[in-house]
Amino acid sequence: MTDVSFRDLSKSFGQHKILEDINLEIASGEFVVLVGPSGCGKSTLLRMLAGLETITSGDLLVGGVRSNDLPPQKRNIAMVFQSYALFPHLKASQNIGFGPKIRGESAPVVEEKVKKASSILNLFSYLDRYPRQLSGGQRQRVAMGRAIVREPSVFLFDEPLSNLDAQLRVQMRTEIKALHQRLKSTIVYVTHDQIEAMTMADRIVVMDKGRIQQVGKPLDLYDKPANKFVASFIGSPSMSFVSGALKPASDGVWFEPSGGGKLKLAGRHDASGTVEAGIRPEHFIVGGAGAVNLRIDVVEPTGSETHVYGAIGDDTIRAVFRDRIAVKPGDQLPVSVAPGNIHLFDTATGLPL
Repeated sequence: MTDVSFRDLSKSFGQHKILEDINLEIASGEFVVLVGPSGCGKSTLLRMLAGLETITSGDLLVGGVRSNDLPPQKRNIAMVFQSYALFPHLKASQNIGFGPKIRGESAPVVEEKVKKASSILNLFSYLDRYPRQLSGGQRQRVAMGRAIVREPSVFLFDEPLSNLDAQLRVQMRTEIKALHQRLKSTIVYVTHDQIEAMTMADRIVVMDKGRIQQVGKPLDLYDKPANKFVASFIGSPSMSFVSGALKPASDGVWFEPSGGGKLKLAGRHDASGTVEAGIRPEHFIVGGAGAVNLRIDVVEPTGSETHVYGAIGDDTIRAVFRDRIAVKPGDQLPVSVAPGNIHLFDTATGLPL
């Protein structure tokens, strides 16, 4: 196992900055997920760690060794790609054992490594098949097996599940997490899928526009976002934002949305002025003391939940209710929120209040 350090790391293509002032410490054996929208720089950061992109400035340390100029083959890092990158003319067993074979390891050693990786990933039934004869999930397991036989100090995953269907993604998330628990390896995993990040990571690194916005445990980011961007990006369905004003009263401070109504806040007796209130979809309650009207546009019953799309004033809202509420488009549904579940953000800076 090996730790990884990014210190004041930057990457530019000409005058265009892709990454700026990246500082991040990844502990040995940790599962860290880099998450953010397309173009935020997360895959570029992963490729710099793999040695596939040069570093413009700053330092990359792997196991305490400065690795900026080390070629990929000398970094003892294995990467699993989104496209699987399997050789179509080789069987699954040959794909898995390709790395050790070209490094000159003996046939018995290669065979033993392939056997061990196949056992970990439950691939014995597919070793004689070519990639075209495998499903997407089976191909991804072969790609993971090829990484395992390298016995790397760090595993890198670049959006490995994005080509799979929803059910298979859930299964593969479980398999990758189980692999980490079994190997106790250091894993750096890139995705744009918040659910993958929340369910798999020891820590999540949220990125936007080439910078790190927040680093923390999944539930810490969910409950205490560092800014409006993190609040909006972490969570699925995403947080809704309602514009309005804070109004002190004798019984505390209330948030009054621009579209009318009011919601009680917790412990903000000296606050006032225009703000944005962030509310998670599951925190809306039908009725309750101090309510606002939610105009309903779309209703999506899922069986276990009812998802409602609508608006409070001019602000788009998504609410999730555990109950099967009887509403239809055009209805006005009075909703409230527990005071402790309302996040307030400065309208100018996006920082929490």
